[in-house]
Amino acid sequence: MSLQTVNPATGELVREFPSIDIPEILRILENVEADAAAWREVAFEDRTKCMRKAAEVLLANKEAYAKTITLEMGKPISEALAEVEKCAKVCEYYAENAANFLQDQPLEGSGQKAFATFQPIGCVLAIMPWNFPFWQVFRAAAPALMAGNAMVLKHASNVPQCALTIEAIFQQAGFPMNLFRTLMVGNDGAAVAIAHPTVSAVTLTGSTAAGEKVAAMAGSQIKKTVLELGGADAYIVLEDADLDLAVEKIVAGRMLNAGQSCIAAKRAIVLSEVRQAFEAKVVAAMEKISAGDPTSADTKLGPMARVDLRDELHQQVSDSLKAGAELLTGGVVPDKPGAWYPPTVITGAPEGSPGYGEELFGPVLSIIEAKDEDDAVRIANSSEYGLGGGVFTQNHERGIALARTKLHTGTVFINDFVKSDPRLPFGGVKRSGYGRELSDYGIKEFVNIKTVLLA
Repeated sequence: MSLQTVNPATGELVREFPSIDIPEILRILENVEADAAAWREVAFEDRTKCMRKAAEVLLANKEAYAKTITLEMGKPISEALAEVEKCAKVCEYYAENAANFLQDQPLEGSGQKAFATFQPIGCVLAIMPWNFPFWQVFRAAAPALMAGNAMVLKHASNVPQCALTIEAIFQQAGFPMNLFRTLMVGNDGAAVAIAHPTVSAVTLTGSTAAGEKVAAMAGSQIKKTVLELGGADAYIVLEDADLDLAVEKIVAGRMLNAGQSCIAAKRAIVLSEVRQAFEAKVVAAMEKISAGDPTSADTKLGPMARVDLRDELHQQVSDSLKAGAELLTGGVVPDKPGAWYPPTVITGAPEGSPGYGEELFGPVLSIIEAKDEDDAVRIANSSEYGLGGGVFTQNHERGIALARTKLHTGTVFINDFVKSDPRLPFGGVKRSGYGRELSDYGIKEFVNIKTVLLA
């Protein structure tokens, strides 16, 4: 098989890369193992120098990197630039904080001197998606490398140039040549890597179906996994919400990256008293968003990443309408090349239909009416997913109470849309996965928490 760069704005095949064979995979993993053994002995001070240099390389070349992102998956160039800048921030964050996060921790209660120490576990295999082709990798790689681990990347097959570029960035930053390597392989190659003794753990961001398969393969090898999977994030709009603020934030959270985000605002669950007013405002806001050339700095909405993904999304919309939902705007596939889809709003999707609880991975917002606060929580929690969500209310104590105990998700933002931040732990529950990335929680996922006691 080959890995292909296909311009999602035009459907044009830009470049093709051959997949490497099993002997080459094994050779790369052997080289990674050698550099990983040396890197674990490198002091934090020297790791920090390399990570800071990675941030500098990212910022110095951000325009070129952003163009590669836009070419391969269609993200508007302004969003692609912001993604590269965010990658530099996560590198700087762990360069600044890793040594403190992983310092020995004294333990009490034994009656003797004891402490916990946090040691690298070896090599982490990162299986990463196309929707944030730089950020998803760097948010996993920065803590893993600063913790003293190596990393091998199996990236999505439609962003091969991003994958190779990221490998080059770490090499330019002065990391050992084989400490971070890209495997130009498909799913079969990933299975070979998971089974290889060099790989100690796996981190995956992707679909729930992919997570099931990877977790099963890693589990059979007794290797730890961190999984960040799908989401059908619900944003509850209470009757006391500032509707203008709710619409502004929900539309922004829905349309970022053409809606192709696991933490996008996918379902707006609105109390009956304000549903009609909310719908009118949302439709007006969505209809102001027009698609355009993703390489233009003024463009806010580009194409989706692939035509097959666009077609799957459109089928979900069609199935929801057949089940009884109402189309308020959008929902028509443009008659032109590329993976284009308009800003779309549906309302009243009945339980069991795609618009009620499935992940809508594109620029489609589903509005669901709730009778009261308890009904809104019931609808939000009815999904099999539990990644993120939001609450809009002018009563902060009410919002905090809902967020803390009622909503079954890994993250809840009040009066804003969910976004990842290096300082905040990120991850889900239920079929959205397990484990955490970012903050001090993320760097401790792939270390050996070792107890040392002196008698």
